[in-house]
Amino acid sequence: MPRTQPQPQPHRTKPASAATTVYAVTKELILTGELPGGSLISEGEIAERVQVSRTPVREAFLRLETEELLTLHPKRGAVVVPVPPGEAADVLEMRQAVEQSAAERIARLGLAPEHEGRLRELIDRQRELAAEEDVRAFAVADEAFHRGVVEASGNAIAARFYETLGDRQRRMSVSALGHRPERLPGLADEHEALLGHLGARDGAAFAEALRAHLAATHGPQH
Repeated sequence: MPRTQPQPQPHRTKPASAATTVYAVTKELILTGELPGGSLISEGEIAERVQVSRTPVREAFLRLETEELLTLHPKRGAVVVPVPPGEAADVLEMRQAVEQSAAERIARLGLAPEHEGRLRELIDRQRELAAEEDVRAFAVADEAFHRGVVEASGNAIAARFYETLGDRQRRMSVSALGHRPERLPGLADEHEALLGHLGARDGAAFAEALRAHLAATHGPQH
């Protein structure tokens, strides 16, 4: 009697754990400013929102605490950590340094067509979001554009480092632009100018334009 051959099993994607889902939802609420710095949130509040028990919420809160987004208070809940006073300046300083280095490398090696196309797509998307005054989605596209500049340089180490700034960038952008949606079209124009400097292989012009771009967005408002 012939032996039955085992049939290959279909690949199944492992569903995200409840704790992972809670982590993602809560983190997004913090980064978009829906849960602003100083907000007190409880395990029960988030458990009800995500429709899970408190155990995965507790696990998610611990993970967010390690990322310095929450401070846990036993029997009270958790407080959303405000952006520390000096952190914004530190992030902007590192962004200037890394993006300027990327632009200098692109000036030497040139901007690959696939990277230029991707950056143009992001600018087009930003213009759509600016017309809708969607600050939160614009902040995502803004971070993707600047990260795309670093990736276009071909420096993998710089790209990995820059990616670690992503969450802070988004949170800072939402905070800076939440009450100024009229600023969004200008940001898209400034991104267009930055891309033009990359295409012209002018690293110095890019650095100067980036400095003005960051200052206009995140500097003191009068």
